Amino acid sequence: MSQPLFKQKLLPSLISLMLGATAFHNASAADEAPQAAAATTAQAGKNAELETVEIRGVRATLQRNLSEKREQNAIVDSIRSEDVGKFPDRNVADSLQRVPGISVDRGWGEGKAIFVRGTDKSLNMTQLNGQAVSSSEWWLNEPQTRSFNYDILPSEIVGSINVYKSPSADQDEGSIGGLVNVKTRKPLDFKDQLTAQASVEAVYSKLPAKTDPQLSGLLNWKNDDKTFGVMVAVNRQTRTMRRDGLENFTAGGSTTPIVDQNGVKTDAYASWGGGSAIFRQDRERNTANVALEFKPVREADIILNYMNSDMKMDNNNQNYLWQAGGLADANGNINVVDPKFISTSDGKKALVGGTLPKVGGVSFEPIYRKSFMKSDVLDLDGSYQGTNWKAHGQVGTTSSSGGSTHDRHFWMQGDSRVQLDLGPDKYGVKYLDISPLDPKVLTLQGGDDRTREMKGKENYVQGDLVFDLTTPFFNAVSIGAKFRDNTLENTRIQGVADTKSPDWKPFSLADLSTGPSPLLSQAAATPGALTQYAWFDDGLVDSKGIPMYDKVMKYAPLPGSNYKIHEKISAAYVKGDFAIDKLRGDMGVRFVKTQQNSQGNVINANTQKFESTSVDNNYTDVLPNLNMAYDLNKKVILRGAISKVMARHSFNLLSPGFTPDGTILTDGKAGNPLLKPVHANQAEFGAEWYFDDAAVIAATAFVKKLDTFAYKKYTKEVIGGQTFNVQRPYNADNGADIKGFELQWQQPFGNSGFGAVANYTYTDAKAGKVNPGDPELKVLGNSRDQYNISGYYEKNGISLRVSYNYRSKSFGDLDSGGQQVNGAYGQIDATASWDITPKLSLFATGVNLNNELVKQNTSDGIPVGIYENGARYSVGLRAKF
Repeated sequence: MSQPLFKQKLLPSLISLMLGATAFHNASAADEAPQAAAATTAQAGKNAELETVEIRGVRATLQRNLSEKREQNAIVDSIRSEDVGKFPDRNVADSLQRVPGISVDRGWGEGKAIFVRGTDKSLNMTQLNGQAVSSSEWWLNEPQTRSFNYDILPSEIVGSINVYKSPSADQDEGSIGGLVNVKTRKPLDFKDQLTAQASVEAVYSKLPAKTDPQLSGLLNWKNDDKTFGVMVAVNRQTRTMRRDGLENFTAGGSTTPIVDQNGVKTDAYASWGGGSAIFRQDRERNTANVALEFKPVREADIILNYMNSDMKMDNNNQNYLWQAGGLADANGNINVVDPKFISTSDGKKALVGGTLPKVGGVSFEPIYRKSFMKSDVLDLDGSYQGTNWKAHGQVGTTSSSGGSTHDRHFWMQGDSRVQLDLGPDKYGVKYLDISPLDPKVLTLQGGDDRTREMKGKENYVQGDLVFDLTTPFFNAVSIGAKFRDNTLENTRIQGVADTKSPDWKPFSLADLSTGPSPLLSQAAATPGALTQYAWFDDGLVDSKGIPMYDKVMKYAPLPGSNYKIHEKISAAYVKGDFAIDKLRGDMGVRFVKTQQNSQGNVINANTQKFESTSVDNNYTDVLPNLNMAYDLNKKVILRGAISKVMARHSFNLLSPGFTPDGTILTDGKAGNPLLKPVHANQAEFGAEWYFDDAAVIAATAFVKKLDTFAYKKYTKEVIGGQTFNVQRPYNADNGADIKGFELQWQQPFGNSGFGAVANYTYTDAKAGKVNPGDPELKVLGNSRDQYNISGYYEKNGISLRVSYNYRSKSFGDLDSGGQQVNGAYGQIDATASWDITPKLSLFATGVNLNNELVKQNTSDGIPVGIYENGARYSVGLRAKF
């Protein structure tokens, strides 16, 4: 980009994007704004024409990303949408996977949460226009974390995304790996007075063999004086989802006596059971974004932004099951013929083979859920540019809710001996006395309805001042304060079917089935795995099963599962921007006070009744930082940063109550409201070589030293007169060390139209043993190797892009004497478009073209789950007027 265009167009645009403290990084550049504002109308018109040519296409978008990265004082990566709807991804997490150092949780086929530089998803924050967005979950067993749920945020509403890997004092605390700031589009940023954009798309999901429509539209208007603008953007996505899985419900943290046919007893980890599952979900997401922008005077900018995301996610899961731990006799023993064991990391044994008892050995659990997620944001942002100072204020509120209004479980059971043959990614099972395709062998025994609602609400107010200076070193100083009031609630109600009611009908599977299931897990199937069985017909369930269930269901609250977390967070900061010769940067300190109150219910040991409890946990943090950039020459920039950061634990970990497991009814989860937050001292050093137009080679080395982390451990506890295997979180005393580096390469190949983008991240993350005798833990969420390779071609109205994104295995919680391991994952995506006219384009996308599988095992080789989500294809039209 030419220097005159840079001064006259890009810098004023960056200054006008001063939303929140993040934009203050560019304070030194603001000195040129009066000169840019004095440009003649004719010259501005010429530059507007030039900009129209330059910003079109992938190459120019990548160039703008680099321009923003280059001007920052901190270590930042940026993404810009070329036009509304031009991301080939379904949500923002899918887009972020192409940023160095970021990997994505794809357990449900779409990006749901992100991991940054070897840190778990719960230790990273995502903001919208510089502020938090409240998000909840739809699934009964999903923990309520601080990790942003990207399901609610479609890519189409995004203007740009910045990933801050080194913090500044004016940014919110709460991230160890990185802070993601998603910026929506602003009305006065559009070039034309009236802009209309729309797209229509048909998405075909291969596994369910269904095609669904996707619609999006945007209308923007601004007045002749460019002092007032209105933007309305809407997006509607429907998706028929199917996920096939082979599952093993592992033992968690307790062993069980295994008795063979000779009376030999062995204490071993024994899975409750396992099965072959078909999960189906009808996703319907409606998102609206309305923005009003007003400039009453030249120096002021006021923006009112509203976003609403509403998702309906009705789903059902049918799982044909075998049982092991679920078949313990009156003495707590499991009788197994010819049992086979493996050794676990803690020196114990685990059952992986043998023949299980006949009585109750086979079961079938269809689940029908009415699920939802909603999020709202209302934000008022104002700024004023004085002669040598700026003022900024922001106030807003965000709320969310999610869960299931119904989560109906049908429990059917029959008798058959079961022969197991388990191993890494191996789910061998034989039903010796029945055929899984025979629906008459299973009878309805009972059931329940498990409802859950999660609610969140945060109110915030923020004020910032920045003063331009003319000292030899500091060119600006910023001060500011922020207050957040955050409340999270979780409510559970349990309904149990009254099998003695005259309305109860003990159906056999034959009464509710019209035939076999589809063939499932064909890509994931291992030798001996069950891939087809008789299953519920949805129409018969709607006409017979659910009406009967609703008549006989008796509901009662689950007070031990209910909690309320209330936080008041007060913060203040001071930051100085400096520049001397070729050195520039910022230094500052952020002061934060967290007042945390956790409310829940615990059982009184004497009365055996639930009583309310409330626990306070208050702490104060001082978080200094320094960012430096040195312009070695016109093409090479050296960067360095040191800082102290912190992150608060997930809300579900802070609950003082107890939540029973939705599947393994003898297990449960409980919190620890006195968990200490995670702190890290971190440093990074990097170099960037901008060797050509839209081209860069960059490398960054980083180190993070965490003072603690949360780990979970199982213990036996008696709750309400029943013994549960309870998993609680604790602070590790020895912390963790994360070291690594990032490599980045981006280059167009001359004027051929071809280009490439590639990056690689290596992270060496180590944590010690948390208890004597326990295995040494790998850091949660860390993948040692991550890389992304993308190639593109764009010329004469034709655009093609292909990407491969890979992460090596990552690690989860302790399980059955070892640690859960998520297998390596690599996915191929592609997109293509053809500009039929300058205003109309035809496009097509392919997601997960290689049908990559999600695999989970323990570190000792016990299988946990293997899932197939299938590929997705789409074709659509995009118009702009």
